[in-house]
Amino acid sequence: MLIELARATGTSLLDLTGIGPSGAARMLVEVGHITRFPDRAHFASWTGTAPIDASSGDHVRHRLSRGGNRQINRVLHIMATVQLRNPGIGRDYYDRKKADGKTSTEAMRCLKRRLSDIVYRTMLDDLAALRAGPGGHRGTSLQSSAAGSHPHTGTSDQSRPGPVTTEPTTALPAVS
Repeated sequence: MLIELARATGTSLLDLTGIGPSGAARMLVEVGHITRFPDRAHFASWTGTAPIDASSGDHVRHRLSRGGNRQINRVLHIMATVQLRNPGIGRDYYDRKKADGKTSTEAMRCLKRRLSDIVYRTMLDDLAALRAGPGGHRGTSLQSSAAGSHPHTGTSDQSRPGPVTTEPTTALPAVS
């Protein structure tokens, strides 16, 4: 049931590895309209996946934010855990971060941030596809624009009798 409801929204979040029906539904409900976030950094800050500087002296490091939307952070954490369990892009990214000298926790933070960016991009792409309409073109409609093609054609849809004039029907006041 939840899968059908999520699919009915036109989302492709379910196609991402690690997001199930409940995670996709949670994302859609909590995020609302994705355009309220001007960019992926704002979205990451809201999800609690943006790194916070925790440097001291010459030791530069970052940690996960304790703020943000904890429910969405949990969805991203589950997504990251699923990707770590299976070979794929997420696991490769995590292994690269570990090879660069990051601890397991730091590599997980990096992966969650990257997944936050992917979710943000996916939701923007879904919105663009929804706005595009049939055929993938903006402004298209399912209704014919031919005059009189439908039995209930309104007067504004019917062709005008006689030749078209370019002169205004009422006189314009003179400019002084």
